[in-house]
Amino acid sequence: METLRDARVVVTGAGGGIGAALARRFAAEGARVVVNDLNAGAAQAVADEIGGIAVPGDASDVVGKARDALGGTIDVFCANAGIGTGGPDATDEEWERSWDVNVMSHVRAARELLPEWLERGSGRFVATVSAAGLLTMVGAAPYSVTKHGAYAYAEWLSLTYRHRGIRVHAVCPQGVRTDMMRAAGTAGELVLAPTAIEPEELADAVMAGIAAEQFLILPHPEVAQYYAARAADPEQWIDGMNRLQKKLERATEGGDRT
Repeated sequence: METLRDARVVVTGAGGGIGAALARRFAAEGARVVVNDLNAGAAQAVADEIGGIAVPGDASDVVGKARDALGGTIDVFCANAGIGTGGPDATDEEWERSWDVNVMSHVRAARELLPEWLERGSGRFVATVSAAGLLTMVGAAPYSVTKHGAYAYAEWLSLTYRHRGIRVHAVCPQGVRTDMMRAAGTAGELVLAPTAIEPEELADAVMAGIAAEQFLILPHPEVAQYYAARAADPEQWIDGMNRLQKKLERATEGGDRT
């Protein structure tokens, strides 16, 4: 893709899974890629594989270090780092951590990137959200709520700065075969596994969405139908999701079987 050749790209959470697939694909398109991850060894391994630059550490404060590593400029920022911790009885600490990683890391990155991007009239922000950000995810309150927040923030960025050259993409897949999906346990097996795709398929969808300049990127196209149904008839949607919740409870030892 010509728009990505020689682009300076940062991918957070890129030590494995979706982030690693994105880093590999951007590098294959001719971009210079910073690989960021809390796991320094994993970040270095992916960077070595693609000829990129490893900048390990917290995604919330990576922009300055990544900018320096790329010679002073970032063209594309992929806010991909995310966590799925916490169920219906999640602690305050789990809620705070989910909010910090899934939403505020995006806010902090954009806050640092926007002055330069607005001055030059270009920049691209790719937010890995989730179909949960458009719909919901049974058994995962902090994840569902914060992914709604991540989507809302990406939408706000796009509508606020599109006319000033800032392009924003919200990537909203269902199941992707990663460690995070496997950690989702029974809920992941019930809801996500049947239609799960490989991280490389998601990366293909992101490239297609960038080429088409689409804000909303849906690696699972059926999510658009679910989103429309949710908006058109919220009562029917919630009834259907409640049936799924009851199915989850029946499948989970000790769950409510009424």
